[in-house]
Amino acid sequence: MVWSLIRLGLLGDPRVKRGVEWLTMYARFDDGIDRAPEGWPYERWESCWGKHTCHSAVAKTLKALAEIPEKKRSAEVRRTIEAGAEYFLKHHVFKRSRDLQKAVKPKWLKFGFPTMWDGDALEVFGILARLGCRDPRMRDAAELILSKQDASGRWIFENTYNGRFQVDIEKKGKPSKWVTLLALKALKPYLS
Repeated sequence: MVWSLIRLGLLGDPRVKRGVEWLTMYARFDDGIDRAPEGWPYERWESCWGKHTCHSAVAKTLKALAEIPEKKRSAEVRRTIEAGAEYFLKHHVFKRSRDLQKAVKPKWLKFGFPTMWDGDALEVFGILARLGCRDPRMRDAAELILSKQDASGRWIFENTYNGRFQVDIEKKGKPSKWVTLLALKALKPYLS
């Protein structure tokens, strides 16, 4: 929601500012800790607030904060962006930090639009590239994205939430205008 409202030009709205403050206060980037934090908001949703931070939550937090123009980022926002970026770099964008041969979730290897509450390697790579990250730990993700480009220079619609919306978005298994746009936008700053 914070990302959407910032995109709509409402960064100055006090409610959006409170949302940004909440993200910088409560966002976690734990990569497996002995004991999960206690108290509100950590007492709910073990999969997101447990001993290992939820990758999707980090992706959406980073996406929202990256939308804030660089000159308008507070010290807390910059600190949170740096921590979130390092979290994903430690995971080579989409892998398990303790076993870089395995994906965080197999679903993260399939690109779609929109990613909704989850995420995928393309979305996270695009956020990092937009933030100006040019780290060698992004190479596997860049290679994954490039490997999915077809002979016509397009990407296939692999992951979909079709059937959950009023209208379906493209056809699964077919070339996708949305995924192609996202891939090109993600790769351009990284490869330039």
